[in-house]
Amino acid sequence: MPQDAPPNGSAQDPVPEGPWSRVAGMQAKLHRWAAADPGRRFDDLYNLVHDPATLLMAFERVAGNKGANTPGVDGITAAWVEQEVGVPGFLEDLRAVLKDGSFRPLPVRERLIPKPGGSGKLRKLGIPRIADRVVQAALKLVLEPIFEADFEPCSYGFRPMRRAQDAIAEIHFYGTRGYEWVLDADIEAAFDNCSHSAVMDRVRARVKDKRVLALVKAFLKAGVLTELGEHRDTLTGTPQGGLCSAEHKPPYAQCRVMRSAGIPVLVVAGSAGERCA
Repeated sequence: MPQDAPPNGSAQDPVPEGPWSRVAGMQAKLHRWAAADPGRRFDDLYNLVHDPATLLMAFERVAGNKGANTPGVDGITAAWVEQEVGVPGFLEDLRAVLKDGSFRPLPVRERLIPKPGGSGKLRKLGIPRIADRVVQAALKLVLEPIFEADFEPCSYGFRPMRRAQDAIAEIHFYGTRGYEWVLDADIEAAFDNCSHSAVMDRVRARVKDKRVLALVKAFLKAGVLTELGEHRDTLTGTPQGGLCSAEHKPPYAQCRVMRSAGIPVLVVAGSAGERCA
């Protein structure tokens, strides 16, 4: 097994043998190759997505999520899979449709929830079915170490082993060194207005496996089933709630632009916290 550091360079205990060891080794290799060659485009990634170890780790992540028992449009939950179907059989069937190219994501189930702050506005959440969440998680396991190599150190949003508290600690660090202002900025309706073509261009810059590209595009175009039971196409944007929504909106370009202007900047969960002297 490769002894590379994990994508963010933090120490990690020895990985036990088994599926996680296989996936961790795969991720370490992909990250090392991506970091060594910023212009490299990766092929033959699809086999890694439907590898039995990847799918098993993906299911465990989905089942361990607090939304695991919130069903998508098919009404199936992770608990139902475990109790009624069995995880091995479920993943075997899922792997078969991925391998033969017949897998198609279903529309996400839309839920409207109040936005924080008491403004009365609603936020749209999109809840994929369990099978789609597992495939999204498998995609994330394969693609994340590649794109991690391209992120700026100032970016803290949606990244492994990074959190908003780390960004706050860095703000405190700069605050004791002459910086006095913090600007909290946000991109209005960023998920709703995300350009599919721009997302795909970003992915193609690092990925040339046509099957993986088609799978990412299929999730973007899966559509939405509204609370009124109406189907709505997704021509732009990516629904919040799926595992891939954060992966579809990398903010590091924003960070690079501001840094090039001499402005220290942090990007946290899609927002930019700008520290001005």
